[in-house]
Amino acid sequence: MSRRDFTLADAGREFVRHPSPWMIGVTLAAAATARTIVGDWQVTDAVVPLVMVGVFPLAEWVIHVAILHWRPRRLGPVVVDTRLARDHRRHHAEPRDVPLIFIPWPTLLWLLPVATAVALVAFPRPGLGLTFLTLLTALGLGYEWCHYLIHSDYKPRSDVYRAIWRNHRRHHFKNEHYWFTVTSAGTADRVLGTCPDPATVPTSPTARQLHVTPAR
Repeated sequence: MSRRDFTLADAGREFVRHPSPWMIGVTLAAAATARTIVGDWQVTDAVVPLVMVGVFPLAEWVIHVAILHWRPRRLGPVVVDTRLARDHRRHHAEPRDVPLIFIPWPTLLWLLPVATAVALVAFPRPGLGLTFLTLLTALGLGYEWCHYLIHSDYKPRSDVYRAIWRNHRRHHFKNEHYWFTVTSAGTADRVLGTCPDPATVPTSPTARQLHVTPAR
């Protein structure tokens, strides 16, 4: 199949072959089911999702900058690094390597239980915590789909998706120091000063080799 013929259906078939969408999706289904059973719907169950959707682009930016672009640091004999950062460096080196597009499943093995524990402990009502967990996993699944789609052979059909697609691909192929949002077209980037006019930004020689000092 040529890249030009790659459809959304083709993308969907590839997407479900990977573990992270299933892990997040099962958690989402369980959280939504539990939320329905618990009931006790209140106004805050509408407020929490609105806040989460509003904050998500900023959270996405912070995670991308502070965690995924973490620069390994040496503390005495120990090098402080993380699997997420290592895999993200590999993702920049090979943007078309499909498994590297997704959140590593070993990370989800502890991240999803932690998110569930936060939902059940940190909120004043079990129902509100389950509302939080349902939307968190829905946002996570949306992130995985959007990120995969951008790196797939599927070409933008709408203006909205084209803007999102262009924004993230600039980060990978123009300059890794800008355009950190993935599921929106530069929302947090515009607020935080990392969405410059592309014409004014030089093409980085290290966009595919994070933290490597270019030769002089």
